[in-house]
Amino acid sequence: MRQANSIIRSLCCDFPHMKYLKFILLSAIIIIFCLSTKPVSAQSLPQNLSSVNVSNLSDAQIQQMVQQAHAAGLSDSQIVQQAEDKGMSTDQGQLLQKRIEASRSSGTSAQTDSDTTTQSQSRVLNYKSTGLNKQNQYSNQADTTPKIFGADLFRNNNLTFEPNLNLATPVNYIVGPNDQLNVNVYGNSLANWKLNVSPEGNINIPGIGIVNVAGKTIEQATALIKSKLAANNYAVGHGTNVQVSLGNIRSIKVILVGEVQKPGSYTLPSLATVFNALYAAGGPNKNGSFRQIEVIRDNRIIRRLDVYDFLVKGEQKDNIGLQDQDIIRIPTYRVRVQMTGEVKTPALFEVLPGETIQDVIGFAGGFTDQAYTALIKVSQISDQQRRITDIPEADYKNYVPLRGDIYTVDHILNRFENRVTINGAVFRPGQYELQKGLTLMQLIQKAAGIKEDAFTGLGTITRLNPDNTTAILSFNLKDLINKTAADIPLQREDVINISSIFDLRDKYTVTIKGAIRKGGTFAYADSISVEDLIIKAGGFAEGGSPKRIEVARRVNDSDPNSKSSSVAQVFQVDVNAQLDKELVNFRLKPYDIVSVYSLPGYEMQRTVKIDGEVLYPGYYVIKNKNEKISDIVARAGGLSASADVDGGTLKRSNTAILGVDKNKTDTTELARERTARLARLQKSYKDTTKIAEDTTLRNNFVGIDLKKILEKPGSNIDLLVEDGDEIRIPKQQQIVRVNGEVLYPSAVVFENGKSFTDYVSNAGGFSPEALKRGAYIVYANGTVKGTTKFLFWNTHPKVKPGSEIYVPKKPEPKGDTTGKIIGYTTALASLGAIILGVLSLYK
Repeated sequence: MRQANSIIRSLCCDFPHMKYLKFILLSAIIIIFCLSTKPVSAQSLPQNLSSVNVSNLSDAQIQQMVQQAHAAGLSDSQIVQQAEDKGMSTDQGQLLQKRIEASRSSGTSAQTDSDTTTQSQSRVLNYKSTGLNKQNQYSNQADTTPKIFGADLFRNNNLTFEPNLNLATPVNYIVGPNDQLNVNVYGNSLANWKLNVSPEGNINIPGIGIVNVAGKTIEQATALIKSKLAANNYAVGHGTNVQVSLGNIRSIKVILVGEVQKPGSYTLPSLATVFNALYAAGGPNKNGSFRQIEVIRDNRIIRRLDVYDFLVKGEQKDNIGLQDQDIIRIPTYRVRVQMTGEVKTPALFEVLPGETIQDVIGFAGGFTDQAYTALIKVSQISDQQRRITDIPEADYKNYVPLRGDIYTVDHILNRFENRVTINGAVFRPGQYELQKGLTLMQLIQKAAGIKEDAFTGLGTITRLNPDNTTAILSFNLKDLINKTAADIPLQREDVINISSIFDLRDKYTVTIKGAIRKGGTFAYADSISVEDLIIKAGGFAEGGSPKRIEVARRVNDSDPNSKSSSVAQVFQVDVNAQLDKELVNFRLKPYDIVSVYSLPGYEMQRTVKIDGEVLYPGYYVIKNKNEKISDIVARAGGLSASADVDGGTLKRSNTAILGVDKNKTDTTELARERTARLARLQKSYKDTTKIAEDTTLRNNFVGIDLKKILEKPGSNIDLLVEDGDEIRIPKQQQIVRVNGEVLYPSAVVFENGKSFTDYVSNAGGFSPEALKRGAYIVYANGTVKGTTKFLFWNTHPKVKPGSEIYVPKKPEPKGDTTGKIIGYTTALASLGAIILGVLSLYK
C-alpha cells in the first residue's frame, strides 16, 4: 500500500493532469484489499490507512468495507478503532463513523450481529422500499370534524407497522427470487455460503449445483438442501449439521385499489403485512371501509380485514403476510353512524350487519363518568328530513343502527334527589342524605352536634318552594334542644344554618401603645388584665414606666346635647415592674386602649456629627438639652485655619424636621412613621420638579450663619442641636455654579467685585425662556436669597464663594392666544365704529 501511494504521488508530480487518476487508483487499491480479505480473518482493513481520505470513498465502497468487517465479526466501533490503529487520523476516524451510520440509516448497510457462532448476519433490504421509512404526509393535516374512528391509525408517525427484519426466520416464509439464503455447514465439514435466489428461483450451491427453492417455505428449502448435501458426500446427521436461514430479503409488489388515500403499486419487504401496505398508502379515505378490507390473491378473496379488531381488541388475526402481486381492495362503507356527547371516544363509526348500538358504544370506549345512560337520543334520516327517537337502555342490545344516525349521550343533571346541607357551628358541616322522615335534630346529630360557640337563639332553614324560589324558615335552637318545641321534618335541598356567637358581633380586641416593645392590637380574652396585655406586647421598653398607665374605655352613655360630655372613660393603673403579681384587680374590657408612658427624666443618648475643617471631627453625644451649635464646635476643638466659616452647613434629618417621636425603640415603627410622614408631605406636591427644588425634601439643609453664631454664641440664631444633626465646615470655596435657564450652565471661578449678572454672562447669559425676576442664589451654608424688584429694576442678591445661582424657567402662558387677541381687537374696533356712527346721528 505504501509503495502504491509513492507511485501515485510521483505520477501526480510528473503529470499534474493525473490528479484524478490518484483518486481512482487509491479507491481501487482499497477495494482490492477489502475483497481480498477472507471472511474468517480479522484483518478486514488495509495495513496502512494514514493516507486514506474517507470523503473520497463512495457509499458502495463504505458498504463493501463494512460488510467484510462484519463477516470477520467486527462491530462498527471496532471498525473505526482498527482503522485508527492502522494509521487513520482521529478526524478521519470520526468521519468514517458518520459515513457508516449514514449508510446504515439509508438501508444499504448491514446490521451488526455479534453472534459469531452461527455466522449469521442481520438482514437488510435488497431494494429501495416505497411507502416505508418515510414521513407520513398526512400527519400535519387537520382532523376532520367529526373524525372517523381509526383514521389516525395510518397517519401516526410513531406507528409505522414496519416489519422487523431481525426476527428469526419464519418457518412458513415462502422463498422467492432475489431472496438470499445463508447456508451454514458445521461439524465434520465447514462451509458458509450466501446464496442469492435467481429470477428463475434457483440457488447455486458450490460443488453441488443448481437447486430450485422458489415457492418453497424455509422449512422445505432446508430439507431439500440437506438432501442435496447428503447426496454429495456431506455426512449430514452423522457429525455434520446444516443450518439454513434467510439473509437479505427480496421485495414484493402490492397493489392497493378502491377507497384508499393513495391508490397504486407499492414496493414492500417480503415480510410485509396488510397493515404495512395500508400505512404506506395512508389508509382508507373518507369513504373507505375500515371493516371489510379485501386481500385478493390469484383472483380470489383470501381474507377480509377488520381494522376495528385491532383498534378495539388488539387482535391481528387477519393481518396476514403479503405475497408478490397481491391486491388490497378497500370498498366503500355501507353504514356509518356518529356518536357524540358523554362517550370516551366521540367519532364516526362503521357498523356491520348484525351489530347494535351496544356495539357502537363499545367502539366509543363506553360512557364517561358523567354520562346519562338511561336514554340515548338519536337523530335519524326520515325521507326528506330528520326525526328524533329516544332509545331506552333496555333496547341498546336490540336497536340496529341505520344509515346517518347521530347518537347523543347527555350529561347527568347537576341536581340531587336526596340532599340536605347543614352549615355553621356544627362539628361536621356539609351535605347529607335525606333519609325518609329525617328531622332537623337528627341531622344535627349526624353532623356530630353543635359546637360550644353555637348561637342557640334563632337558626334558619333555606327551603325550595315548588316553583324553585326560596323561603326562609326560622327555628329556636335552644327550644329544640330542650324539646320544648316540635322537631322540624326536612325536605330535599334544605340548607340549615346555625350561626356562631362570633359571627354575630365584631371581633373583641384590646390595644396597647407607648413605651412597650411590641405595641399593637391583640385579641380580647375574658378577665385579661393590664399585666397580661403588657406581657403579650413583649414587656416594657427601656425607660417604660409601670406607674400612671392609662386605660381608655368606650362609653355608651355620652350626652349628645352637652359640649362637655365625656367621649371616653379613662382609668389610671399602677402595675408591678416585674409583672409577677397584680397590684390591683383591674380587668380590661373589649376595645380598651392601654397607654404606657416613659419614666420622668428618662432620656436616650442623642448624637451629633461634625466634620470638615475642625480640629477633632467626629460624633458627639448631646450633654444638655440646651446644647447649641457653638457648643459642639467648641467641643470639636474649634475651626481650623483653612475653614470657610461662611460655608458652614447644618443638615437635619426628616426625623427632627417632621417631629417623629424619638423615644420610640422600635426602629421598624420609626422608619414606617418617617416614610408615612414624608409621603404625606410629598403628596401635597403635584409636580415632581417642585419636589426636587424644595430644599427640605432635596437635602434637608437648614440655612445657618455660622460666622455670626460663633461671634455671638448662645444667641437666637445659635440653634439647639437635635439627634442626627450633621454640621459640616468646608474649606475655602473658590467657584460659583450657574444653573437653570442659562445658555451654558457651568462653574465659574469666584472673583471679588463680580456681580450676579457677570456670573450669568460667564455662563452664556440668560436663555430666551429665563425668568429673570425669579433668579435666586443658594449659599454654601444652605440659605437662599431671591431677586427683589424696585420699580422697573431687578436687584439681585450678592454672590459669595460656593454659591449656586439658579435661573428658573418662565411659566407656560395661561392667558389669551394670538387668535383670541385678534378677535378681541376686531370686536373693540367694531364697537368703536358703532359708537361713532351713533354720535354722528346727533350732530
